[in-house]
Amino acid sequence: MTSKEDIKKRICEAIDRRRDQICRIGDHIMVNPELGFKEFETAKLVTKTMDEFGIPNETELAITGVKGVLRGKKPGPTVALIGELDSLLVSDHPQANPETGAAHACGHNAQIAGLMGAMMGIVDSKVVDDLAGTIVFFAVPAEEYVEVGYRVGLVKEGKLSFLGGKPELIKLGHFDDIDMAIMIHTHSESGMSPTAVSASSNGFVAKTIRFLGKAAHAGGAPHKGINALSAAQIALNAIHAQRETFQDEDAIRVHPVITKGGDLVNVVPAEVCMETYVRGRTTEAILDANAKVDRALRAGALAMGAQVEIETLPGYMPLKNNAALTRLFKSNAQDLFGADAFSEIGHRTGSTDMGDLSHVMPALHPYMSGAYGPGHSVDWHISDKEMGYIGPAKSLALMAVDLLYGDATEARRVMDGYEPDMTKEAFLKFQNGLYKMEVFEGHE
Repeated sequence: MTSKEDIKKRICEAIDRRRDQICRIGDHIMVNPELGFKEFETAKLVTKTMDEFGIPNETELAITGVKGVLRGKKPGPTVALIGELDSLLVSDHPQANPETGAAHACGHNAQIAGLMGAMMGIVDSKVVDDLAGTIVFFAVPAEEYVEVGYRVGLVKEGKLSFLGGKPELIKLGHFDDIDMAIMIHTHSESGMSPTAVSASSNGFVAKTIRFLGKAAHAGGAPHKGINALSAAQIALNAIHAQRETFQDEDAIRVHPVITKGGDLVNVVPAEVCMETYVRGRTTEAILDANAKVDRALRAGALAMGAQVEIETLPGYMPLKNNAALTRLFKSNAQDLFGADAFSEIGHRTGSTDMGDLSHVMPALHPYMSGAYGPGHSVDWHISDKEMGYIGPAKSLALMAVDLLYGDATEARRVMDGYEPDMTKEAFLKFQNGLYKMEVFEGHE
């Protein structure tokens, strides 16, 4: 049997030979961004690349997902390497789609480049005979929780059950044959080491809110109206007043926006719409903060005699990075980039649907440098293709080798040491239980 070190060397050399092709994929996706559950052209590129390398694949999973499968010589566990297909809405980004406002301001283009690069390296180096188990190359849709109204419409039409890609794929059974999942997220933080793993990150629930008042002439007869904008402003102030009740260790984040503030300046606003996330470190903290936000929304309606419709939607579960997978990532990162290139960082207050996977299987969502500019901003772009595209390709491929080499001893060790927080059935029950529509009448 070829030694694991020789296999890793061959894979890295194979990826280096494919460097230009990998970078072209990342660059092409960067300038052709697509929003979640609409990533049709990006999915076609992934499918074409898998076909080119002889990887059998399924397409149109949760609308746009692509799942390629490469089996080792011997049976064993299944490891999923993941990349996300979708972009954000940052309409003033210099590489935004002028029609949709979509822009890759978070690095998912680098994820797909890295995923395809890992696949190329593993296939080109012909190492499957030394592996026990299966590698799944999974391009997944809709990690960014945007266009909420559009996605709610898909749920109502029966085309989706959830508003994020990974929970939808879990529900549909496309992770049933997978034992663990790994992905790499690009970062642009100058104070962070080139590679890093957080202990955890926030989950959230999403809310859409609609205050309904009564229109009237804003100058001539405002007393005959019910000002929905004032109701919303009171609700926002009530939310702000709750902030001192949020405990620091729960990492609560509530960040509402008004998406409609009225119709005309000389008409008392009769309809005002808002959206918000309620984020937190644990599900218990999220649900507690969510109840406080609902109270504040009702208070705004009550104060003005308005009506408020509060729709609560399942978001993402808090992420718990697997310690055993973290150790493997650290070892490879230090071998590839140097002993000082890795750090373990504390809790992160953003959210990802890798959190959903981490509740039902061992999962890892580390960070790797290669970008410049704040995430989700107009300045974000890949500034170092070696770290942005090639580094993730090597890291993903080498972790798959570590896990499945020989008799897949490492993968079995990860599985034996993992106790899921939820069964798939319990996860689906919890997430479905978050759907709620409340109509509160604030007038007598």
